[in-house]
Amino acid sequence: MAKRAYTRTKSHLNIGTMGHVDHGKTTLTAAITKVLAERGGAKYVPFERIDRTPEEAVRGITINISHVEYETADRHYAHVDMPGHADYVKNMITGAAQLDGAILVVSGQDGIMPQTREHVLLARRVGVEHVVVALNKADGADPELLDLVELELGELLAEHGYHDVPMVRVSGLRALAGHPDWTASIESLLRAVDEHVPVPVRYTDAPFLLPVENVLTVTGRGTVVTGAIERGTVRVGDTVETVGLADGFTAVVTGVETFGKTMERGEAGDNAAVLLRGVRRKQVRVSESPVRPGSPRPPGRGVAGYPGDAQPGQPDQWSTVISMAGPGTRVMLS
Repeated sequence: MAKRAYTRTKSHLNIGTMGHVDHGKTTLTAAITKVLAERGGAKYVPFERIDRTPEEAVRGITINISHVEYETADRHYAHVDMPGHADYVKNMITGAAQLDGAILVVSGQDGIMPQTREHVLLARRVGVEHVVVALNKADGADPELLDLVELELGELLAEHGYHDVPMVRVSGLRALAGHPDWTASIESLLRAVDEHVPVPVRYTDAPFLLPVENVLTVTGRGTVVTGAIERGTVRVGDTVETVGLADGFTAVVTGVETFGKTMERGEAGDNAAVLLRGVRRKQVRVSESPVRPGSPRPPGRGVAGYPGDAQPGQPDQWSTVISMAGPGTRVMLS
């Protein structure tokens, strides 16, 4: 059966849920799809289909980032559900790097926790300019406690340059159960996202660039790379080459899709899957980028400044991880 074609009728944005482990990010994501599915704006994606790997099912936490799509009255969203556990920060960075805005999910019963603080810091570091707070599990929290959590959140967000952040009290679990008051809270949250997160400027006229988030194999067809297109456009028949730390290669694009729908062209901001003919999976690494042929390539060595003076006893060489539109690459500094 032929796949449906993606029709571009609304502004597209990339949004995502971030926050501490067990504060209800995945449940809230499922609730958003269910509420909008009842209004024709999404396909309902249950909790267990968002956390799909066996380890996620056993441990009851999100490990890998997951994607769903939905529409409000005026916008089309690609939604990234990000892990909150401290062990999977690199996966959270991968998700946050492609966002136009974020939904910070905080349990109204627990308040600010370590990964709440860490995710706010990381979101600011990777360039997420706009945040909306979903104060989750509000159905089981004392109203005075919710007031206090909101005050503390306002202070935390202001420390990182986020001011006048909308905060919406929600219950993802009760919304999933169809409770009218909490279903309405999901609608209020989405209105806040629509109103607070502006449509970004897209650089569709710039050379094509797609930081790779994941690599898949389609038997008999080739290798698929997925991610949010950073700039430019891509069509079937285009020639691309990869840039990154490994040796590059040239390939022809034989398919462009988003959420299982075929696209006439993918453009900056789209969460896209690009099929490359004649490419083996092991040739492509996460965080590398298919680009327009002739684009500049990164050097193997570079120069960086350290903001401080060396102190006695400090090593003259150390390693760190630098994230480049992806989970990061370990480098040696000296």
